[in-house]
Amino acid sequence: MDDFFNTDDGIQGQSGPPANAPLAEQLRPKNLEDVVGQDHLVGEDGALKRMIMAGKLSSIIFWGPPGTGKTSLARLLANETDLHFRAISAVFSGVADLKKVFAEAEQRQKTGQQTLLFVDEIHRFNRSQQDSFLPYVEKGTVILVGATTENPSFELNAALLSRAQVLILNRLDSGALGELLTKAEALTGSALPLTDNARQALLASADGDGRFLLNQAETLFSLDIEEPLTPEALAKLLHRRMAVYDKDREGHYNLISALHKALRGSDPQAALYYLARMLVAGEEPLYVLRRIVRFASEDIGLADPQALVQALAAKDAYDFLGSPEGELAIVQACLYCATAPKSNAAYKAQKSAWKSAKQTGSLMPPQNILNAPTKLMKEIGYGQGYAYDHESDQGFSGDNYWPEEMKPEQFYEPVDRGFEHKIRERLEFWENLRREKAR
Repeated sequence: MDDFFNTDDGIQGQSGPPANAPLAEQLRPKNLEDVVGQDHLVGEDGALKRMIMAGKLSSIIFWGPPGTGKTSLARLLANETDLHFRAISAVFSGVADLKKVFAEAEQRQKTGQQTLLFVDEIHRFNRSQQDSFLPYVEKGTVILVGATTENPSFELNAALLSRAQVLILNRLDSGALGELLTKAEALTGSALPLTDNARQALLASADGDGRFLLNQAETLFSLDIEEPLTPEALAKLLHRRMAVYDKDREGHYNLISALHKALRGSDPQAALYYLARMLVAGEEPLYVLRRIVRFASEDIGLADPQALVQALAAKDAYDFLGSPEGELAIVQACLYCATAPKSNAAYKAQKSAWKSAKQTGSLMPPQNILNAPTKLMKEIGYGQGYAYDHESDQGFSGDNYWPEEMKPEQFYEPVDRGFEHKIRERLEFWENLRREKAR
């Protein structure tokens, strides 16, 4: 496996890719100025530019979506700093491969040359494998440059992160993607056979992935197309890139967080957009429904009690209809929750009540509100003096229901929105009656 991605033939002075190499490889940037879409890193004030100008390169973790230039930047860093470039992929490498790489780097260090070790998909290494980098990074045997599409906070050891600088690569915007197409046309000497609208559609189909865009362009260059393609003709010819979405990784949590925040912010349009993003990408509809049900209780509560009813009805409808018909019920519940009055009073009340229950332990309720199913319990006072509210004026006795050792607490404080406005009025009414009866 040690030969995978191996570039021991060196970066410096390389003659470039062969003529039959993929277009994306032929257009790989030769210097930092050729890199597109990452000006915050390679511009005059960029972190990488400053490292190179200072002549001191530290270990780096490149974090960004696919096709944004992580591998290209690692190669350029080695070239700009005269480091020996060594690349491995965590997908295909194991402990034996790492040991060999470290041994070679130690030998090279004895001759006065450091090694820039590029590890693609570094998050694929397990924790112990990641730990194996630490002594070699600390001794300066290797300058580690890792590339990952996953959030390093979740996927990489804290010890490794503390020894490396995390640099974020941006998803390529339409301007950067357009620049790539212009470079491709200049290299091939041909214009893409597309109308202006089709060209924009091609850029949009890449979803920020430069490699995917160049692969699509290479397909178009290889075809004998007489008339410029319209967006409709282009769609029939090429497939659109699937959205980046792993149901157990950061993209999943980012989108569900965005959906929840848009619902809470009463923005039905944005909420529907993020709902669509998740379902189109293949998210399990029942997972989304569980989050909407939770939202109905946590962020709407009694401000609109029908929100929970709508969310559960959507779950039943989806169970009955399945996809795609049942997804409309999910949309309905999403829109209902987004447009409902909001209150987290029930949620806050639960947290306060749970905290109080843990702090007060096993305090006995007042004896007068306890049932007395046996003679002994009656004799010791259980149930004596209980005021039956239905026989009281206005159906309210104003009795005390708290343990004697505990003062009454205020857990639930309804807001002045939606149905909770009426609940607040009721509570105030009963509190006034309680005060009157206490006189």
